Amino acid sequence: MSKPATKPATNNVEEIAVETRKTMEEGVEKMTKGIENAAAFGQNNVEAVVTSSKIATKAAESMGAEIAAYSKKAYQDSVAAAQQLTACKSAAEFVEMQTEFGKTSIEGFVAEATRLNEIYAAAAKEAFAPLNARFTAAVEIVKDARV
Repeated sequence: MSKPATKPATNNVEEIAVETRKTMEEGVEKMTKGIENAAAFGQNNVEAVVTSSKIATKAAESMGAEIAAYSKKAYQDSVAAAQQLTACKSAAEFVEMQTEFGKTSIEGFVAEATRLNEIYAAAAKEAFAPLNARFTAAVEIVKDARV
């Protein structure tokens, strides 16, 4: 009589073993997929930082060239103004030329500062775009994980 009782117990143990193996395999598969997704996410983050750095570097070079060109022009304008001032025949003419040069210099400086500000704002927006995209992707991952 004890023989028939062992068969159902053996079937139960085998079912438990099959279910346990199935659950373990699913868990390992999910974990592997999670690690692959995390690695891909990290790689995409690195690529975004590299892209952002390239954009920022290019913008810095552009701004440096803009500043160098402005400085050269301002220097040349100052030399020309100094030469004109030395040719003045009266104090009134000197004051008038000096005032005009000062006004022109300030207007040029304000225009250059505005231009540099526009370049900087555009560059910042463009440089942060890849990073913002990665942040958005991270938020989406968190949202998906919570659901």
